[in-house]
Amino acid sequence: MSKKSIWIAAIARGHNAGVCLLKDGEVVFSVEEERLSRQKYDGGPFASMVKILEYTKKLDYLVVAHTQPLMETAGKVDYSGDDVYTGLARKLGLIDQKSNNTSYEHPQVIDLAFMHHKLHSACAFYRSGFDSAVSVIVDGAGTFVPLGINNEQVMSWEVESIIDCDYPAEFNTKFKVYGTREPIPGGLTEMPSDMYGENGEKHTAIVSDRAGITKVYEAVTQYCGWSGIEAGKTMGLFPYGKENDAIPKLFDSQSLYPLSNRNVIVPNYPNGAIVNGGVYQFLNEVIQNSTDKDLTHLDSRRDLAYACQVETQEQVVNLIKKAVEDTGKKKVVISGGYGLNCVANYHYLDALKDEGIEIYVEPVSNDAGTAMGAAMMFWYGLEEDSKIKQTQSLYLGPDNNYTLEDIISKTDTDGINLSDANNKDIVELLTQKNIVTIFQGQSENGPRALGNRSVLFDPTFEDGKDFVNEVKHREYFRPFAGSILQDDVHDWFDLRGMEDSPYMMYAVNCQPGIAEKIPSIIHVDGTCRIQTVTQKQNPHYYDLIKEFKNKTGIPIVFNTSFNLGGEPLVETLEDAIWTLQQSDIEYLYLPEFRKLITVKNKD
Repeated sequence: MSKKSIWIAAIARGHNAGVCLLKDGEVVFSVEEERLSRQKYDGGPFASMVKILEYTKKLDYLVVAHTQPLMETAGKVDYSGDDVYTGLARKLGLIDQKSNNTSYEHPQVIDLAFMHHKLHSACAFYRSGFDSAVSVIVDGAGTFVPLGINNEQVMSWEVESIIDCDYPAEFNTKFKVYGTREPIPGGLTEMPSDMYGENGEKHTAIVSDRAGITKVYEAVTQYCGWSGIEAGKTMGLFPYGKENDAIPKLFDSQSLYPLSNRNVIVPNYPNGAIVNGGVYQFLNEVIQNSTDKDLTHLDSRRDLAYACQVETQEQVVNLIKKAVEDTGKKKVVISGGYGLNCVANYHYLDALKDEGIEIYVEPVSNDAGTAMGAAMMFWYGLEEDSKIKQTQSLYLGPDNNYTLEDIISKTDTDGINLSDANNKDIVELLTQKNIVTIFQGQSENGPRALGNRSVLFDPTFEDGKDFVNEVKHREYFRPFAGSILQDDVHDWFDLRGMEDSPYMMYAVNCQPGIAEKIPSIIHVDGTCRIQTVTQKQNPHYYDLIKEFKNKTGIPIVFNTSFNLGGEPLVETLEDAIWTLQQSDIEYLYLPEFRKLITVKNKD
């Protein structure tokens, strides 16, 4: 008799909500809610939970990731007393009726909200391929932790963590920084780790009313005119700035553990932080007598973005060194929101080059990754003999299973043309200064477009960055990435000892004489965020890039996410066609079918 399969779904609540579905420890699909709901940063994984029904009619477990307990924050669905997610799972038939009507806890629903940073660690650790490592989590605000201080209860939030990781499911907290709103006595202390399921263990901790590393970045992001969650824009702006003595230091180097300068950055946990610009003449710079509200042209914003990038990445370097020193492990996995900082990730390789440290940076470092972390941690807790697996692909979105008949049906309308096309045809379009989108297979897990949901362009055009930014409705300073054949990468870029960069997690330097060949994808600081591509990883995309090389001598195509400014990445073919209809982009390539969709937009 064959062994019954175990189905585990995990949901991440809050911003970057999503679902990860496992069958016997293997990822069936993983997707962010915004891809399905079409609402950026959607916090309720409802559509993605419904998607589970396309793969299984029954779950063994529903594991929940967040920063606050399910029963306290999710709301009630009906008279049953179920929270909304348990209730939805029950109403969909994914889990059974409650076995104990007197309890609000469903036996199949496992709430792991009390270990947010551990779930970030688990996602990175299980996907790294390491059998033992130390994780460094640099996050905005993780699990809400009430602390008894001076006979009063003070709410704190996980900010930075060092966690010792071993197979199958050993995650031991070693060090943690907690952020608070209220001024409290500072200093190094010990705290019980039983709040994270580590009975009898303790960890070193700092509790502080200072902003954490990511919160500093969020504060500067807001100061530049955006929402704190849009920190990627600050990363794009920073090379336009310079070192400026008029800007006070963002971190206090005199403290026991470097903490932010509260005179400059004032935290408002868990929601954000602000730059206390009014105290400093330079930072109080405002636009005078102008209708232009773009703050990014001001030196105060540019130079502070520069200072923020330089100082925060150095703080993470120090945290990595501390993690290695505290555990003796030189394999390090990095996650949490700051893990998506491509500039910092590249900096670590230089700053730590003599330390013998091997680093894995999780490509789904945002909160959506905690769904996979929760699912994998729970699975390995059940199956202690499970083998170590390294995620070989990020193409983990739901499988749409389109047929040629589906495509014909969806394009049978005025203004849309469907024609045959091959890689040579697409390269010809690209070299004639056309933007071409590509849509194939399962979507990419995480925020990076890796050739399955991408916008493509010829990187050799001098004005390419400005042109595509305008078409996508993005800010002028936003850089673009390049997808390069892995066999050619070391001739074109300095990977600082890495063999490859398949997940677009590093903004790297060009080799001498390269920048002028591909100006569209080179940022003002001379770097390029790159994705290395092999035929095994993505055969259709690889063959297209190879064809581009055959025609131009350039083994790289310009690659950016298939969306317009402020929109989620496209998930379905319908989303892709709609995006073309709302833009000046005309071409959509379907390499699996050798078909080209052309949308003629109105002038």
